[in-house]
Amino acid sequence: MDDIALARIPAGVLRLTHERRREQRVLEVSSFEIGVYPVTQEQMAELLGGAWSAEPGEEHPHPRRPVVDVSWQRAIRFCNAASEWEGLDPMYTFDGEDVTWHVDADGYRLPREVEWEYACRAGSVGPHYGPLREVAWTAADGAGSPREVGGKLPNLNGLFDTLGNVWEWCWDLYDADRGDHRVIRGGGFADDASAVRADARRGDRPRTGQADLGFRVARGATTA
Repeated sequence: MDDIALARIPAGVLRLTHERRREQRVLEVSSFEIGVYPVTQEQMAELLGGAWSAEPGEEHPHPRRPVVDVSWQRAIRFCNAASEWEGLDPMYTFDGEDVTWHVDADGYRLPREVEWEYACRAGSVGPHYGPLREVAWTAADGAGSPREVGGKLPNLNGLFDTLGNVWEWCWDLYDADRGDHRVIRGGGFADDASAVRADARRGDRPRTGQADLGFRVARGATTA
């Protein structure tokens, strides 16, 4: 399998502002590592089986496009498989569909929502870390499917595609009122600028996938 490229994110704070309530929260974030790119079709196929395929009307497959139509639970299983591949301790165990996170393990995991936004912003305070047409695949590009990772400019942390291309799963529950829904962040190739923002968040059921929903992995210390 191709190596999973990781970027080291230094410790710091994330300032979250709720405009309607005029509230601000300051969250401390420990240093951690996160994937430079979303997990690709090729990486998923090599670790968990299956094959990538060409899009309708295209002659060749695109193994370096982000994997999509992947559930939160399958993303968790990929993290464990990647850990085992590299001789690391898996972060998660399953009891049926219930997942337990072993925070003392050293393997791959999904990022916490606060980590994802902190890494995405890379010190920026606005909705985007650069001109959107230069850093993100969105509806403005007219793409009908995800694009190969790394095709736009990275943020100052060296991360590609945190905005646009595909939404990304995080570990966290979305909302107490939405049951087991898990957080997704970042916006996708078919979304306009109102959805492709560093602070945009949605939730989805952990057993389902979408045509514009993938994930990237993290490692290391996590914020309590």
